Amino acid sequence: MSGGGGGGGGSAPSRFADYFVICGLDTETGLEPDELSGENFEQTPLRRTFKSKVLARYPENVEWNPFDQDAVGMLCMPKGLAFKTQADPREPQFHAFIITREDGSRTFGFALTFYEEVTSKQICSAMQTLYHMHNAEYDVLHAPPADGRDQSGMEDGEDTPVTKLQRFNSYDISRDTLYVSKCICLITPMSFMKACRSVLEQLHQAVTSPQPPPLPLESYIYNVLYEVPLPPPGRSLKFSGVYGPIICQRPSTNELPLFDFPVKEVFELLGVENVFQLFTCALLEFQILLYSQHYQRLMTVAETITALMFPFQWQHVYVPILPASLLHFLDAPVPYLMGLHSNGLDDRSKLELPQEANLCFVDIDNHFIELPEDLPQFPNKLEFVQEVSEILMAFGIPPEGNLHCSESASKLKRLRASELVSDKRNGNIAGSPLHSYELLKENETIARLQALVKRTGVSLEKLEVREDPSYNKDLKVQCDEEELRIYQLNIQIREVFANRFTQMFADYEVFVIQPSQDKESWFTNREQMQNFDKASFLSDQPEPYLPFLSRFLETQMFASFIDNKIMCHDDDDKDPVLRVFDSRVDKIRLLNVRTPTLRTSMYQKCTTVDEAEKAIELRLAKIDHTAIHPHLLDMKIGQGKYEPGFFPKLQSDVLSTGPASNKWTKRNAPAQWRRKDRQKQHTEHLRLDNDQREKYIQEARTMGSTIRQPKLSNLSPSVIAQTNWKFVEGLLKECRNKTKRMLVEKMGREAVELGHGEVNITGVEENTLIASLCDLLERIWSHGLQVKQEYFLIRNVGSLMPAHSCLP
Repeated sequence: MSGGGGGGGGSAPSRFADYFVICGLDTETGLEPDELSGENFEQTPLRRTFKSKVLARYPENVEWNPFDQDAVGMLCMPKGLAFKTQADPREPQFHAFIITREDGSRTFGFALTFYEEVTSKQICSAMQTLYHMHNAEYDVLHAPPADGRDQSGMEDGEDTPVTKLQRFNSYDISRDTLYVSKCICLITPMSFMKACRSVLEQLHQAVTSPQPPPLPLESYIYNVLYEVPLPPPGRSLKFSGVYGPIICQRPSTNELPLFDFPVKEVFELLGVENVFQLFTCALLEFQILLYSQHYQRLMTVAETITALMFPFQWQHVYVPILPASLLHFLDAPVPYLMGLHSNGLDDRSKLELPQEANLCFVDIDNHFIELPEDLPQFPNKLEFVQEVSEILMAFGIPPEGNLHCSESASKLKRLRASELVSDKRNGNIAGSPLHSYELLKENETIARLQALVKRTGVSLEKLEVREDPSYNKDLKVQCDEEELRIYQLNIQIREVFANRFTQMFADYEVFVIQPSQDKESWFTNREQMQNFDKASFLSDQPEPYLPFLSRFLETQMFASFIDNKIMCHDDDDKDPVLRVFDSRVDKIRLLNVRTPTLRTSMYQKCTTVDEAEKAIELRLAKIDHTAIHPHLLDMKIGQGKYEPGFFPKLQSDVLSTGPASNKWTKRNAPAQWRRKDRQKQHTEHLRLDNDQREKYIQEARTMGSTIRQPKLSNLSPSVIAQTNWKFVEGLLKECRNKTKRMLVEKMGREAVELGHGEVNITGVEENTLIASLCDLLERIWSHGLQVKQEYFLIRNVGSLMPAHSCLP
């Protein structure tokens, strides 16, 4: 993982998981104290940590993702082995982790830690010996003074052996059962957290159940390693666990990137006010330290905050789970986002953290956050908070989370909508959020256009939004209701956050400074080059935005974002995140009429939630592919047996290599995904009503007679692109001619009616209007926004109007 890039000497197949790993106690080496864990040896032996080891991994290695044993071992069990007795809670604990390679790419890990009884007599005896030594040292260090009273004021002799054992949380080999932690883990190329958790929990259930599983465990592990594929973008996949089906879905290339952690948990733990403060600190690249007893909470908060930054990406040290042996990373004088595990005993005052003036400290378990000095407020924060809070409340989540007694919670509870809309300190406009149309009502030019259009019988008032006929509200998704609600809340919150950046940076491309030299020269000297006109951009922003934006433009994440924009001129070369963001910016430009005088701090709510939510629900309702079911492997007689309560030693001979020829991946998979594509296209065509379908067919025939289509054998990407561009050029030419003809006829008729005799139809006004209309059409089609449908609508608008009028 840290040893190689994504290629690693071979192309990575589309497999769901790369490795299955088992970590735990190596009975041959015995108990080895973990000296790097930072534990105090005054702790009782059961509270100490011991070295864990990678006991097995399957397969041994894959060339596209070399196995990093040290990294996996540290992150599967960050504090090493833990011992408990029958008196302690021993619930399995799940957590995810990330390994960042040297090239910046990431590998994802998902670990389930549980406890098994220690059957080795040598280990039990060693633990008993450690307790005897600890008790003797304690008696020496805490010997009672000469007056016969110990430090607690208790008479000598009152502390009986029994109470001493209880006080030490001791282990007695004659009466206690000793348990030790063990971990099973999946290493995957993509972060399908919920699916991986289900796989591991079902495997663990199989070894703790009194009844054996239907098949040996090797069959299920072999299946997830070699026979379950990664779903392509925009597709869903179902495969089989030990006891039930497992479903995962992957966003398409025009949706927000894959994110599978529950946003709900972050807002419940911290409250919306603290989440916004933490979010602002991350955007301005402060040092951020997360603190919790639960590894999964550290991971969930870190991944959620970085996901909400879309389209920007954290560029600095990112270690959501900091192993105990790497605590010196906290001294780094650079921005970082790290997660530190708490043992539940030490409080904040015992942590030695440097440079606290620039540190954002988040105590997740206690719903507490310490902010750095001089933190500016995020633009339109109050209305932003209000929009997010409305979504949370719709899902039954209080915006204050669990901060019942904190000052921020009481402030938020007192917050009223009237206060939000009347507050102008952060650039909010009094009254409810206004649409562009309402703001433009007083504009003289718009009034003239409106008067002209009304004569045609067309209304510009707000139109009733039609439901998408292709969407069935009664769709039955193939996941439980709670999982669906997590998907829905996740995408709603993420869309709202993404909309903020889309609105704030809708015109960012205007201020990008393109290099004069070639890309290689620019790339070599880019640190000395200015890539963004910050002064002009800031001068074009509302004043309340400036404290935040002036600092945000200086961050590494913004500089990297602009660098990507400069390096990727063509859509094919674009970073996937940048491509999605630019497509959203294009829609904002097309749908909103923006003028410099209206570039105020108007808050526009998100309008893309429904579309994004429907896309997920459709994937969950109609699964695109079902993977091969687990099956019996070619194992020797007697293999595959296990003892209840113990995760077995798996048969490496059947798990070390996959099938010699995987028919699914070589032939069936592409065919199955292609069949789905054809079915979707056919379904979309059938959704048109008869009139729309007839128009579509007639227009296609007309265009087909004027634009030569290539042969099927020549359908390369370049030919397809050239054909599409010819199609668009034909549309533009026809629309230019028709628009000009309509304007000439209209102005001629009006001139006659007014008795002016004739009018100069080639004047400035006519040319300006034609140019504006054509520019708008070019912007629509150049960005590929339903080219054919837009064109058909425009061409047939004339037939919908009275004979005496036309639409300019």
